[in-house]
Amino acid sequence: MTPIQLIKPYFAENRRLIVIGFLCLILVDLLQLFVPRIIKWAVDDLTAFKIDINGLAIYAVYICGIGITIGFFRYLWRRCLLGTSRRIEEGLRNRLFTHIETLSASYFDKIQTGDLMARATNDIQQVRMATGMGMVALNDAIVLGAAAIAFMAYINVRLTLFVLIPMPFIVLGTRFFGKQMHRRYQDVQGSFADLTEGVRERLTGIRIVKAYGTQTTEQQQIEQLSGMYIQKNLKLVTITGSFFPLMLLFSNTSMAIVLYLGGRQTILQEITAGDFVAFISYLNLLTWPMMALGWVTNLIQRGRASLDRIHTVLQTTPDITDAKNAIHVKHAIGRLRLDHVGLSFNKAEPPVLTDIQVALDPGKTLGIIGPPGSGKTSLLNLILRFYDATQGHILMDGVDIRSIRLSDLRSQIAYVPQEPFMFAGTILENLTLGDRAFARDKVEHAAKLASIYTTIQSFPLGFETVVGERGIILSGGQKQRIALARALLSHRPFLLLDDPISQVDTDTGTGIINTIQSLAGQKTILIISHRISALGFADHIMSMSRGHIIEYGTHEELMANDKYYARTFRLQEIHYAT
Repeated sequence: MTPIQLIKPYFAENRRLIVIGFLCLILVDLLQLFVPRIIKWAVDDLTAFKIDINGLAIYAVYICGIGITIGFFRYLWRRCLLGTSRRIEEGLRNRLFTHIETLSASYFDKIQTGDLMARATNDIQQVRMATGMGMVALNDAIVLGAAAIAFMAYINVRLTLFVLIPMPFIVLGTRFFGKQMHRRYQDVQGSFADLTEGVRERLTGIRIVKAYGTQTTEQQQIEQLSGMYIQKNLKLVTITGSFFPLMLLFSNTSMAIVLYLGGRQTILQEITAGDFVAFISYLNLLTWPMMALGWVTNLIQRGRASLDRIHTVLQTTPDITDAKNAIHVKHAIGRLRLDHVGLSFNKAEPPVLTDIQVALDPGKTLGIIGPPGSGKTSLLNLILRFYDATQGHILMDGVDIRSIRLSDLRSQIAYVPQEPFMFAGTILENLTLGDRAFARDKVEHAAKLASIYTTIQSFPLGFETVVGERGIILSGGQKQRIALARALLSHRPFLLLDDPISQVDTDTGTGIINTIQSLAGQKTILIISHRISALGFADHIMSMSRGHIIEYGTHEELMANDKYYARTFRLQEIHYAT
């Protein structure tokens, strides 16, 4: 698919509105051409002393009538054509966002959020301008320009030919400057994306900036990004700034030709004074198509550059997709097996996971411990298929998860990430993720299980409390418990917990672990925790280091081994005892 094919369906869908809009626009252009004719009649009658005040009033009424008609049809073409450009903007933005949601986690590891935001806002706006006013300007350049030339030729062909002498230079200039504009518009759009990401990142981390007093440093970095953006724009201005004055130069050259040659012909009575005035009026009308030719080049080149950037994202295919004959799973039993699973992101670096072998029966619990960077979170990511294992297989109820529909696979898993994310809505919306099908009593029950119900009730608006951007009004522990309640609300056969009590106090953590323990036998649970006391109830516990399993067994067996698990357990006992 080429970039231009992205917008073809929207033109086809709105073809009736576009046709009506262009008919109205052409009618407006033609009506404008009759005004100079009326002025010609009035001037000729005045110079011949053949008209009185009533006659002038009639001409004035004609012009007013044409003006009112032009206003009516101008409204229609703006409603149809500019309205269509807004629909294109909406369709492109929805399509871009929908596609971005399908992309794999690895894509977001490589691209900046600000870059995507720039494409979803500024770039789509440029496409809207190109498909809206750009098309209008192109129509005016062709229709109004050709019609104005025709009326001028009707008055005097020789004078018209002299006036059109600058036109070839306009065409050549447009071709030359158009190529330069396209390249520099792409540079500007890329620089705008960098600036957007820089501002977004620093606003998100404003508390860290204030805490460490780095306001001056961050300000300098933003100024540097802003300076680069201005620099790119100034390079663009050197092109556009030369292009538009060039159009005016050719227009004024034509005016000078008309003034000299047309005035001479009027003196020699080869044309009437009315023809001379009408000819100047048509030349003024022709000035806009000449300018429009430059403006439309500006708009279309900018829109084309933006469309290329949007097209790049839409052409990106997700790494994680459904198999051709993907299996539909309505409700999993809960059996999980990892068969010699390995994961590598880069062949030049050591693997993240190596030869992981785990077998869990339905309702069993696996506890996972290990130092930071040992591969614990990566293991959960593989089960969710945020990434695909580069070695071995992960089986759910005996079926390779790569053979299961992605939507079905993830519908079987409730997940609590290590860094819980809160949307800027209410607590209730964060718990249900906007799903209104959940009954209120079930929501409250999940909140109680996650030890967050009392806290929510302490807020003046309770469950309707707006948490702000990224849950700014909530503490880390409150976010974690809301994320846990969100997972418990869904009643899915698998529950993946990535350190669910890392940000809560000991008493609250104990309550949460008791809740998780009560779910044992009902769900297949994988729980990562740095508090080893939280894993004692697990049916199986494994210790990880550098992507390998170094220990595997029950709490009693690992304590008897007196290795990493046992040593860490005793150290934590001493720590919490003191």
